[in-house]
Amino acid sequence: MIHIFAGNPLDRADALRRDPDWLAAAADNPSSRFLAFSRLNVLLTGDKSARLRWLTTTEASALNANGECVFLGLVDGQAHFALDVSDVSDPFAVIDGEFRDCRTAAMALPQAETGIVAQARSQLDWHARHGYCSVCGTRTDPERGGHVRRCPGCSAEHFPRTDPVAIMLIVNGDQCLLGQPAGRFAGTGLYTALAGFIDQGESIEEAVRREVMEEAGIAVGEVSYHSSQPWPFPSSLMIGCHGVATSRDIQMDDQEMADVAWFSREDVIRALAGEHPNMQVPGPIAIAHHLIRAWVDGAVALAS
Repeated sequence: MIHIFAGNPLDRADALRRDPDWLAAAADNPSSRFLAFSRLNVLLTGDKSARLRWLTTTEASALNANGECVFLGLVDGQAHFALDVSDVSDPFAVIDGEFRDCRTAAMALPQAETGIVAQARSQLDWHARHGYCSVCGTRTDPERGGHVRRCPGCSAEHFPRTDPVAIMLIVNGDQCLLGQPAGRFAGTGLYTALAGFIDQGESIEEAVRREVMEEAGIAVGEVSYHSSQPWPFPSSLMIGCHGVATSRDIQMDDQEMADVAWFSREDVIRALAGEHPNMQVPGPIAIAHHLIRAWVDGAVALAS
């Protein structure tokens, strides 16, 4: 299945990225389009249709922004860029539309446009946070349309990173294991699938078993892949799995989790419908929702 923040229709045109003359000409081409971001909020049309507000080359130039401009890709030969206008004090003196948080925007945008938002937001955020060489500390320069930063001091190349995260719904018979992370969700009644970053030198299956053991003290046997979701906050790839518990006694890590518990299928069905008095689950924007729903609907091929 294709999740929100996936389904990007742009051809990322890697070969053209290597041609600085082509990139410069594309940035000046009247047919090119620019997607503006201010403090990582995306520009929308501002009307009821809630679509991405693509700027013309003239509009983008009039903003006089000094932020990064990243080449996103092509659609039918038309170049598309992401433009950081965070330094522009009053962009609406030049353009119309509204800046909106990308999570909120994604729940209203068409599927394909959420994929573009994910790419653009992640890359602009990476440039904002990785302007200096991690080898020698020199200010780096963007190249290949923003797909790499090169250090003029030591010639090191730095590429945008994607952080893999294992997110898993663990089941045992007619129950599933859900948790409430410590912090802002504690005490809210929201329960979700357990998750954690995949370590270096670790397979997806190993990460699933390790994270569940660390957070809940539950041993996991069989693991199966469900689907994946780009999550541009800032640049993760959520790798969704189902797993079968081989133990049941919860030993929670109270530094990471506010609560971990087994829930019956009936509890989860009511929570998905918004009818449970004490429990909520994530909405369809999150891959956790779809992992949970797949189990409820019997679409999980596990020997549980």
